[in-house]
Amino acid sequence: MYGSNTNGARQGMPLNLILEQPALGVAWVAAILLALAFHEFAHAAVSTILGDPTARDEGRLTVSPLAHVDLLGFLMLLLVGFGWGRPVPFDPRRLRFPRWGPTLVALAGPLTNLVGVVVAGIAIAAIERTSMLPANNLLVLFLAFSFQINLVLLLFNLIPIPPLDGSKVLLSALDAPRYDHARFFLETRGPMLLLMLVIVDSVLGGAILGRLLHAALRWAAGLF
Repeated sequence: MYGSNTNGARQGMPLNLILEQPALGVAWVAAILLALAFHEFAHAAVSTILGDPTARDEGRLTVSPLAHVDLLGFLMLLLVGFGWGRPVPFDPRRLRFPRWGPTLVALAGPLTNLVGVVVAGIAIAAIERTSMLPANNLLVLFLAFSFQINLVLLLFNLIPIPPLDGSKVLLSALDAPRYDHARFFLETRGPMLLLMLVIVDSVLGGAILGRLLHAALRWAAGLF
């Protein structure tokens, strides 16, 4: 899981490839660190705007990757292709809209990734149409990685399973006494369900999440 409260994304760029092609590895690491940093900054910014200074007080209102990277999570990402970032803290009770405030904070991250997809896609299309740079140029590769990573972060984090961002939308919609049991189940069992989903997907060779993400990448690439 890579990103927000906590955000998730799997990347198939293991350490051996980074060691074999250092320039490619630098472009990939830079792309994922920037995508992560802007994702987390968006969470912190929206929670601050909505009246909760928790993230700001803890130094998370910044686009510096150093403020958002979890060292163990990043090492796991490099070694096995699956990692996580530091959750952005916020207090729902201090938000201006107690019911839907957490949803607004949660969706800020994926929406920022959507902006990243559009910006990278337009830049790649412009470079390709004007033939300004060759396809193996480091800037082009960085933009390509940014396009892919932002789209994966966007889609993965919209899965409505805690602790991913999409779960905040579902939990806000279930904010009624008759849904207390369902909310309790999701909040307490969500992380385990997500882990099981990732494990099953890995065992099946990406037949679930991998296939959906690759289909989305092909579709999005076709738009640009």
